[in-house]
Amino acid sequence: MDINKKVFLLAIYKKEESETLNDIVLKLEETGLFSLKDGKKFLKEFKKEELVSDSYLTLKGQIQAQDVEKEFKI
Repeated sequence: MDINKKVFLLAIYKKEESETLNDIVLKLEETGLFSLKDGKKFLKEFKKEELVSDSYLTLKGQIQAQDVEKEFKI
């Protein structure tokens, strides 16, 4: 998984309860991490890979996000 996707997955994992997935895409787009188009593409890929469902991470997505969090802590 590329670094942008890892950051995006971790951002979804750490999001506030009131935030939507689109809010996260917009936040990361504002930081210059990726374009809005790429963010939406990544979100579709996450849904296809069953990492995200509706507006939250699936169990599979949570486990992968926790692995990414550990990787960034090292």
